[in-house]
Amino acid sequence: MSESGTSGSGRGNGPRRGGSGGQGGAGQAGRGRDGSQRNAQGRERNRGPQRGFTENAPSQRTRRADPARLVAFEVLRAVAAEDAYANLVLPARIRHHGLDKRDAGFATELSYGALRGQGTYDAILARCVDRPLDQLDPAILDALRIGAHQLLAMRVPAHAALDQTVGLARAVIGAGPSALINAVLRKVSAHTLEEWLDLLLSDETDETKKAAIRYAHPEWIVRALRQSLVAHGRPVSEISDLLEADNAAPVVNLVALPGLGSLDEALEGGATPGELVEGSALSSGGDLGRLASVREGTTRVQDVGSQLVARAMAAVALDTGVKVPGTEGSGVQETDGDSRPGQEREKPAERWLDMCAGPGGKAALLGALAREQGATLLANEPAPHRAKLVRQALAAVPHEVWHVRTGDGREVGTEMPESFDRVLVDAPCTGLGALRRRPESRWRRTPKDLTDLGPLQRELLKSALAAVKPGGVVAYVTCSPHPAETTAVVSDVLRNRDDLELLDAGAALDRVSLTGHLDAGHERTAQLWPHVHRTDAMFLALIRKKA
Repeated sequence: MSESGTSGSGRGNGPRRGGSGGQGGAGQAGRGRDGSQRNAQGRERNRGPQRGFTENAPSQRTRRADPARLVAFEVLRAVAAEDAYANLVLPARIRHHGLDKRDAGFATELSYGALRGQGTYDAILARCVDRPLDQLDPAILDALRIGAHQLLAMRVPAHAALDQTVGLARAVIGAGPSALINAVLRKVSAHTLEEWLDLLLSDETDETKKAAIRYAHPEWIVRALRQSLVAHGRPVSEISDLLEADNAAPVVNLVALPGLGSLDEALEGGATPGELVEGSALSSGGDLGRLASVREGTTRVQDVGSQLVARAMAAVALDTGVKVPGTEGSGVQETDGDSRPGQEREKPAERWLDMCAGPGGKAALLGALAREQGATLLANEPAPHRAKLVRQALAAVPHEVWHVRTGDGREVGTEMPESFDRVLVDAPCTGLGALRRRPESRWRRTPKDLTDLGPLQRELLKSALAAVKPGGVVAYVTCSPHPAETTAVVSDVLRNRDDLELLDAGAALDRVSLTGHLDAGHERTAQLWPHVHRTDAMFLALIRKKA
């Protein structure tokens, strides 16, 4: 769980708090402390002037919704009710409510934090509510999660978290539910997060269940990530670090499109140069739309892991027929097979293919790299609305460099056999490698997704291998470290084929990185990690069709 300091009305900037004791359970939410009844609207009946109001009296809390908390509530509601993605909903809601930078930061932490910590918060809330959580109105449960995150993982004083969350509930849910929310959150505030975890885990012996509660991941994902570490040559003891990294608020990664964009304005505005790949920067966030290069599309938001795999594919050597001694399988550029001493033959322009291009982030970077290398790019996307996003992403790259095709990537190998020098297959996957950026995904995905996606991933890779020219290279990429989506797919497709060779993807990533040693390679494939590289968990396999 992340911890953030905030300021402003009802937020506070004090240290992380341990909470105060409180009375009242959810089962008594409709009765005042003095035994008085609330009316049908949930409001306290008239009480004499001799009695003052305490923080137990939700009828005297604020009756308005703080805009930052309202944004967080609307994001959680859209995610739960509309199957929306938080990273797409949040910016629109921030703009709609006109939040300034400070309030936007608060809303972002509250939205993402409540979504990331949902499993842990639900386990705590289940101890504080007198009925199963699935019997609560979903809007009430979302409000409780927002309140729990403020109380347990943010520097928000208890009185502010209670007052503002109850005020939010009164404004957008109703007066009656606010009493329930007040009672439950007061019970939550009785312990710190660590105290709650001690209570929840005191009788638990299963290590997977303990990790699932402590780090707010479904049990199946904890098991899957353990498997993934081992499959890619890392010790299983890193699982706690990996789960913690999933819960850390990610830094915004920027990329300047090579030969087109500049990071100067971003760096002047407080961004810092990236440490892993050239042309990248790390930003603390804020309104990136204020940067002219971002508005123009020549500087883009893109995870460093995605930048690395795209650059690795663009830089790897093709098999031109002549081997340079000592470079076999290394990805070092080789001499042209038809060249003679003292002569240089102009090679035809390469053709590149991004087979699963939507929404266009990698396509934009590949388009800029293709332009620098005198190549052209075909960006394929099956969904028309996503193909439109790809065109928008590529708009900053000269139009003669690229073309967008709307069609099934599985058909490209048949329709355009041996037509491309380099093919990127950024295959649809579970996204287990990007849980820190897509916090709702961990609760949305199921083990069945692995089974459902496997055949598609294999068919796309086979199509790419049919579409690539002899001597060309296919990059198979997923934003998941799960072996069922990574090494198993590659080994299945390469089995019994002697016309393909697996290049050293770890070495290829090292050559395009600023460090020169990422420690990402294992058995000729490569896997990046949030807890090691501070990137999404991108997988890369480089497959060359023999000339």
